[in-house]
Amino acid sequence: MHKLFGVLVLFVVISACARLENVGKVPEFTPIDTSAEAQSMRATMPLGRDGMRNRHDASLWSGARGSLLGDRRAERQGDILTVVIEIDERAEISNASSRARNGSESMSAPSLLGVPQIVDRVLPGGASLANAADLSSSSSSSGNGSVRRNEKLELRVAATIVDVLENGVLRLQGSQEVRVNFEIRELLVTGYVRPEDISRQNEITYDKIAAARISYGGRGQISDVQQPRVGQQVADILLPF
Repeated sequence: MHKLFGVLVLFVVISACARLENVGKVPEFTPIDTSAEAQSMRATMPLGRDGMRNRHDASLWSGARGSLLGDRRAERQGDILTVVIEIDERAEISNASSRARNGSESMSAPSLLGVPQIVDRVLPGGASLANAADLSSSSSSSGNGSVRRNEKLELRVAATIVDVLENGVLRLQGSQEVRVNFEIRELLVTGYVRPEDISRQNEITYDKIAAARISYGGRGQISDVQQPRVGQQVADILLPF
């Protein structure tokens, strides 16, 4: 028991020391040099769709990506496209149920070959078989439930093609960090897209991203204050009330 208590105290002290290191300091940005996006952009770019590098990029009639009529949509590893996140969802569900049940049973034997009269003489307290049994029961239950949810989020983030699958599907990943005073707001997005779903403006909406993972949060002084302490989280898990 004492060892368990000592380990718990040590865990709390280590957690507190980790927090004390950030006192008076602004939260640091996540390094971008080692990110998946940076590694993809450093990778060797493949040749064009025709298998050759176009040497006439300045020509107006050239189909190269750098020309006036060229297709500048992201299609290769390391290309960048814009992900448009416009979530405006509302859900409202309500239901009600009720149930009622009544039942009664009675049994009497006022006369049965004179047996009730004979039995009444020996029954205590003036009891009688004239009303042998009288039972009644009733039950009722009701329930109401409702769910209301309203979410609205409008964001735009530049994402990088980090992988091209054999079937041509593109895997994208994007991150964005904005620091205001002592708080960093983070936006992360990842998923799979089809090249044909990318618009001519090199944009794609979040609803066309398969296996989309979108995270919008923060870290810093405000987030640290809103986060329950370790002891409180452990108590919420262990305490049954």
